[in-house]
Amino acid sequence: MSQLITFIVKSLLRARGGANILQVNGLPKEDAWFVAHTRPRCEKKLQRWCRRESFTSCLPTYISVRKYASKEVRFSKPLFPGYLFLSFSRENIRVVKQSQYIANLLEPPNQDEFEIQLGEIMKATALADEMHVAPSIGPGTRVVIKRGPLAGIEAWVEDRSGIETVILRLDFIGQGAIVNVPVQDLDLA
Repeated sequence: MSQLITFIVKSLLRARGGANILQVNGLPKEDAWFVAHTRPRCEKKLQRWCRRESFTSCLPTYISVRKYASKEVRFSKPLFPGYLFLSFSRENIRVVKQSQYIANLLEPPNQDEFEIQLGEIMKATALADEMHVAPSIGPGTRVVIKRGPLAGIEAWVEDRSGIETVILRLDFIGQGAIVNVPVQDLDLA
């Protein structure tokens, strides 16, 4: 299984010039995958730390485009904010946990299944032209609008319109109003 993910990741490195993925060498049999729950906004810092310490890590990312009045800016954002996938020998758990960027370290119960899923995620992030994060925001969920003219307002999800748009119910002075808001402009309340 390690050879499969190694092949996928090396192919992706060649296709994307190494962007967003740390080099993954063939994993020795004694190495295991772990999921590092990072401190807030420390995914890339932990990835750099892993590179310095010679640990294998994968950080699936997607490109987020923000349009401003005079320009368009592209950001590389973690697909799973707050998480980094690591592979190392179990005897190094103490060293990894002592990193200032880790809040918690989790070990997937099924290593083979996890490795396959991670390989598929890395392949999808490398090959997809456009990717959207679709949080579990469904009808009845309470959310806060984080961007746009309604920023800061709390609302309840009435329905979803495709993958990008959420129809919200805003209650003003006992009266309701339905608004369409892009899902990336929402946070769970």
